[in-house]
Amino acid sequence: MIARLAFSFVLVLALIAPGPAAAQAVPRTAPTTIIDVHALPAMAAPRPFDPERATNAYLARINGAARARSDRYFEGGYVLILVDALTTIVISALLLWTGLSAGMRNLAERVTRFRFLQVPVYGAQYFVVTSVLALPLTIYEQFFREHAYGLSNQTFLSWMRDLLVGSGFGLAGFVVLVTLIYWAIRAAKRSWWMWGTAIAVAGLFVTVVITPVFIAPAFNTYRPLPETPLKHTLIAMARGNGIPAHDIYVFDASKQTTRISANVSGFLGTTRISMNDNLMREGTPAEIKAILGHEMGHYVLDHVAINITWTGLLLLFLFAVVDRAFRVLTARFGASWKVRAIDDPAGLPVLMAAVTFFLLLTTPVQNTITRTTEAQADIFGLNTAREPDGFATAALKLSTYRKLDPTPLEEFVFYDHPSGRTRIAGAMRWKAAHIHDPDIQAGPVSPQ
Repeated sequence: MIARLAFSFVLVLALIAPGPAAAQAVPRTAPTTIIDVHALPAMAAPRPFDPERATNAYLARINGAARARSDRYFEGGYVLILVDALTTIVISALLLWTGLSAGMRNLAERVTRFRFLQVPVYGAQYFVVTSVLALPLTIYEQFFREHAYGLSNQTFLSWMRDLLVGSGFGLAGFVVLVTLIYWAIRAAKRSWWMWGTAIAVAGLFVTVVITPVFIAPAFNTYRPLPETPLKHTLIAMARGNGIPAHDIYVFDASKQTTRISANVSGFLGTTRISMNDNLMREGTPAEIKAILGHEMGHYVLDHVAINITWTGLLLLFLFAVVDRAFRVLTARFGASWKVRAIDDPAGLPVLMAAVTFFLLLTTPVQNTITRTTEAQADIFGLNTAREPDGFATAALKLSTYRKLDPTPLEEFVFYDHPSGRTRIAGAMRWKAAHIHDPDIQAGPVSPQ
């Protein structure tokens, strides 16, 4: 052992000891390098900029009749939230008190003796009957009211065609969902509301995934955006943020509406970046970049999954409350309605009325969930597109159907997106924080 250590020590000395030539070499001056030092250029003085004044100046561009029209349309939506809920509750009461729901259940039992199959037979009847009863309100809201505010380009026949196609998809989805929920009710009994929530959330996820790929093309034609510098900029924005999309699509929404819109949708290989032709025709390159940057934010930040998760938690609470409400109501009125138990499909109007009532009460919660993710996408879009003024002018173009400047309480209760004022103020604050950046310095001058 000692001999080995001694050998190692000698070996190390041999490696580090200078050789004969090195020991006799004359020291030389080390080479030198001249370093040229330059002072960095002085930062240019930023243009005077007040984000609050810029926000107010942008908002002032929409005034008079245009502002009043926008406010009137959006505020009318507050009333329609209540009207829609009351319509569902009244229709549910009509089906129950007239015995029509029990009659549809009896028909389903005559069609098939298998309880599992009785539910889709009843569900199809329920969907058709309720859709027909609500049709006058649907025509007013989606056709006449949209035309009155200049938001629709459709004839009544083309609108009705879209309604029927959409109803076909809705019927199929509704029947499947109701059948599975009643299966859970019969299988899980008292804990059905937990399984029912899982089924509803799964249905919501499937709808979000398949809609852009299989349903949207039934209403509009999607074509690749022509090769332009803007297209390459948008694709670069997408690739830089890890979005697996290789093209930008434009769809012909102008045959239906005057609204501008865009989206980034899809899942596992079906990802698609799309904008409607209204945005392509009316938007400036800066506005298009700002809006697409926002939509990319939804994808990158997993907002679909986040919104579905929060919605699922809300539904879990609601279904638990609805289960209790159903048992209380049927204990008192079940004999008059001829509803046997909670697993009887004839009781579906009771469940629908209870769900509608509690969703109405939780409107601010639902809106806050969505509005929060929209605000996050706004910030992402500003950081990605770096077009604060384009974002501000795009918010003004959305004012054709969104009130620009609500009260804080109004925005909290009724807005599922940040208001125009909130969005423009956020863009101007972002600009103020980046006012020294060369691209912002070279960009458009915000109104003051």
